[in-house]
Amino acid sequence: MNMRVWAVANQKGGVGKTTTAVALAGLLAEDSARTLLVDMDPHGSLTTYLGFDAEAAGPGVYELFRAKVGDAAGIDEDALIRKTAVEQLFLMPSSPAMATLDRQLGARAGMGLVLAEALQRLNGRFDRVVIDCPPMLGVLMINALVACERLIIPTQTEFLALGGLQRMLRSLAMVERSRGVRIPYLVVPTLFDSRTRASQSCLESLKADYPGAMSRVVVPTDTQVREASRAGLPVGSWPAARRAGEAYRALMQEVLELEQPLAQAGAA
Repeated sequence: MNMRVWAVANQKGGVGKTTTAVALAGLLAEDSARTLLVDMDPHGSLTTYLGFDAEAAGPGVYELFRAKVGDAAGIDEDALIRKTAVEQLFLMPSSPAMATLDRQLGARAGMGLVLAEALQRLNGRFDRVVIDCPPMLGVLMINALVACERLIIPTQTEFLALGGLQRMLRSLAMVERSRGVRIPYLVVPTLFDSRTRASQSCLESLKADYPGAMSRVVVPTDTQVREASRAGLPVGSWPAARRAGEAYRALMQEVLELEQPLAQAGAA
């Protein structure tokens, strides 16, 4: 089976993006899929979540880009990958230096393909790749969108988050035009609080505005998600986070089901 690549992105912070990436990757690993998480956000939330110091994690995504322009010729991807505390789950870490990449390399030709080319070289080594994206458009997000086969857009069920979703879809359309291919996407309502009218109203707006792209899963607020991240464990590996864990398990199954037609088309 060819390696499958999912990106998790939204052009707004605080929507559950990193939690979603770690939760899905953790569940895939739990189901015996050798899974690589790629932290494309210079803030390094994913790297920190998994127990690494983003400022001292060693070579990672930044070095991958520097190698492209000859600063680290012949780099070995093995040197960029860390084993995590979760069986079958691996990490390519972030670093703060990634924030300089747009200024250093953004105008150079071919810089949108760095991650896709690296993942091609890793094909066969991993079953799944989940990319955690930065909350802004730039060379890092473009790389993630070019490399992925499916985009997952966590969207907090509050109205200020809807602007980030709209910006994300405009960026997606730009990359699709450039690549000449369609990238299927799934809008996932997150941090849903059924007790509030605002959350309920926002969820109804999402359903009305994106009927063909809405996940059937709604991820609820769950105070235990914070405890899971403090322990450095995916939500699915933290039994106390039962409500969120069940939602993410259902989300993983939904995305795998959506993936089946792609796999069948590729085998035809």
